Amino acid sequence: MEVVPVENDESKNFKTLFSFYSSYLWNRVVGFLPTSASSFLGKISYLCRQAARARLRGRRECLPLPLASDSLDSYMVLRKPSRVYDVLENILKHTLFNLHNVQKNLQFWQSRAEGSNARKMYFMIFERGPRAFIHGSVKLIRVCVAEGSSMQHLCHSAASHISERIKVLSCLRSELAIFLAQIYVEVDRFGEELLTDPETSLPALLATINGLFSNLEASIGHLHATCQRDAPVEGGYSGLLKFEKLLGVSQEGSQWTDCEVGEAINLIYRNIHTLDSYLSDLVAKHRKPRKITLHWVRYTCGAVGLSICSFWVLQHSSLMGSPDIDNWIREARDSTFSFFKDHVEQPLRSIRDELFDTFRKRHKGVMEPEEVQLTSNSLRRMLLTFGEQTKGQKFPENASDQELLEIVMERYEKELAHPIQNLLNGELARALLIQVQKLKLDIETAMLELDQILKANEINFAILAALPAFFLSLILLMVVRAWFKQDTRAEGRGRMARLQRRLLIVEVEKRIMQFQTYVDQNQEKDAQCMFGLMLYSLDRLYRAVERHAKATGEWQCLRQDIIDLGKPGLQTTYKLLVTSRMERIYDCLLPAFKRQ
Repeated sequence: MEVVPVENDESKNFKTLFSFYSSYLWNRVVGFLPTSASSFLGKISYLCRQAARARLRGRRECLPLPLASDSLDSYMVLRKPSRVYDVLENILKHTLFNLHNVQKNLQFWQSRAEGSNARKMYFMIFERGPRAFIHGSVKLIRVCVAEGSSMQHLCHSAASHISERIKVLSCLRSELAIFLAQIYVEVDRFGEELLTDPETSLPALLATINGLFSNLEASIGHLHATCQRDAPVEGGYSGLLKFEKLLGVSQEGSQWTDCEVGEAINLIYRNIHTLDSYLSDLVAKHRKPRKITLHWVRYTCGAVGLSICSFWVLQHSSLMGSPDIDNWIREARDSTFSFFKDHVEQPLRSIRDELFDTFRKRHKGVMEPEEVQLTSNSLRRMLLTFGEQTKGQKFPENASDQELLEIVMERYEKELAHPIQNLLNGELARALLIQVQKLKLDIETAMLELDQILKANEINFAILAALPAFFLSLILLMVVRAWFKQDTRAEGRGRMARLQRRLLIVEVEKRIMQFQTYVDQNQEKDAQCMFGLMLYSLDRLYRAVERHAKATGEWQCLRQDIIDLGKPGLQTTYKLLVTSRMERIYDCLLPAFKRQ
């Protein structure tokens, strides 16, 4: 009974020593790797955010505001409050940009959550970079030695890692979608008043937007507190989101001076910048790994393979005194020139000669018609002379060769009765020579016909010789074409991009119906969220079809249909009719097989 505690003490001491030394080694290894809080990475992150904002400023036009600003009268009215129009467009553009950034990262984590446990474990170890690979391997070994259930622990860690990011990004997407929907609805409500009476409606609109920013601050503040309490991340979260408040918001009915309006607009711009900075920091902590991080194992293997190949090339190069590479280059060059000459240059020249040279300039054939005619005339005279001497009568000039040959064959058969005697004194030798002449005529006639066939098919043979080069050029052309059409995004070209645009319409239809369902169930917040997501889908569709619709001349009608889908006051049935018409009518949205 006293042996068991001794064994337990020894196992505990072993686990303690293993944990101590593994932690020590891990800290030593991590010390050589750059930390996430280093100033160098901080500068890189800052530069990336600045580049993203620069790309945002250079992006194409986003989904238009629900204002009738296309007519001349509306333009004359909007000249004075153009700053407000610009700030509204900036709010819409920046919100859509941030929403797209959140949605892109959320889709990645959702795809990882749908994978199997093995796929999640592979992601945790091999797709988060070399530092995570070392950390995960050490942790896996440590848990395996300490507890013996390392796979289950790793699966639980992967699920927790992914679900935490999905939760934060989903909440953030919901709040941004609600903010976008509220801004869009308020602009639609103030639209006519802003065009007809901007002096009165402008202060109320600015005060409403200030209130919407305050609501967004409270919602994201609640999300921030939840994240800090439930799921802390590496490096911690930044400070709370704080927007500047507009003073005198209770005086919505009063007239504002131009200075007050300008100050309110500048305050909104500062709030937009604050929101961008906060969201970029928050999303960066939950963003998907970069492409180079996801595929770092492949890139590492490729780098190792490239290093080995470089070392091998260096060994066979002239730098190491080896003429192998020079010889290979010379042989490859000679083979290329020989292939080009045999399968490109000579066939093309032959085709050119066949197409542009006359028959008189062609080279002399194997058999000419004059030679065949000469042999035929000689055989004719021999047959006439043999028949006249054998029959003792003169044949007419139009006697056929067949009749004369029959006379020769009859005489030949008789002479064969006594071949030796008739060979010396008879007509046997003469009949044999006439048959040889006939055989010569038949051979020359066949050669003449064969020569004519070859001459008639010279261009076909030349084309056949050029086929390898033609097929090689065709393959290269297909590769180049596929490379140019490899962009499968909705903005790109090709069948896959066209399919992505049609899927965007399906996404808009689904969100229109979900929005109506939430409205019927009196779920106001969910309805606002779904309306904002519908506006986001419309913005993606707007950007995807703009270039293609302008090329086909459909842009004006298609643009108006997209704007109508975003109007809050239109009935759901009418919107569904519009989406159905868009799928059937517009060329840039039709399936590839229906365009033929």
